Amino acid sequence: MKNLILFVFSILLIISCSGGEKKEKKEKFKYERIKEVSEKIPINNPNDFKVILNSFDNMIYDKNKIEVNSGKNIVLTLNHKGKVSKEFMGHNFVLLKKGVNVDEYAKKAVLAKSNDYIPNSDEAIAYTKMLGGGESTTISFLAPEPGTYNYICTFPGHYMMMRGELIVN
Repeated sequence: MKNLILFVFSILLIISCSGGEKKEKKEKFKYERIKEVSEKIPINNPNDFKVILNSFDNMIYDKNKIEVNSGKNIVLTLNHKGKVSKEFMGHNFVLLKKGVNVDEYAKKAVLAKSNDYIPNSDEAIAYTKMLGGGESTTISFLAPEPGTYNYICTFPGHYMMMRGELIVN
C-alpha cells in the first residue's frame, strides 16, 4: 500500500512540475503600469511646501498627518504605488473644509461616480483626480487659515482607512 501511495504521489509531482506551458496559457491577465504625465503646475518657487503622498492597494496613505504654515502654497503629489486599476482600487486626495462631516461627505461621494467620486458641493478645498495603480498627479493650492482639516480618499469604502489631517499653523 505504501508503494502505491508513493507511486501516485510521484506521478502527481511529475505532472504538476511539468505543466509550465499550461500555467502560462492559464494566466491571461497581466498588470500594466500606466505612466501618466502630471498636470503642468509651476513648482519652481522655493517657498512652496512640497508634499508627496503615496497610496497603496491595501487602502492606506503613507502619511496621516501633514503640517504646514498658513498662507503657504502647497504642491501635493499623489502617487498610487499599487497595481490595480482605478475602476477597482482607485485613490484620490480630497481636503475637506473645517467642520465638514466626513461620513456625510463620503455618502455623497459614492453617488458621484461620473465625477471621480467628488460630489458637486463647496465642501472641499482641494482634490486630485482618481488614480489607478502606477499613476501619479500633482495639484497646487493655498494652505487655508490655521486649524485642522481632514483629508480622505473618496473611492467607495476607502475613507474609513484612507484619511488624515492637514494641520495648518
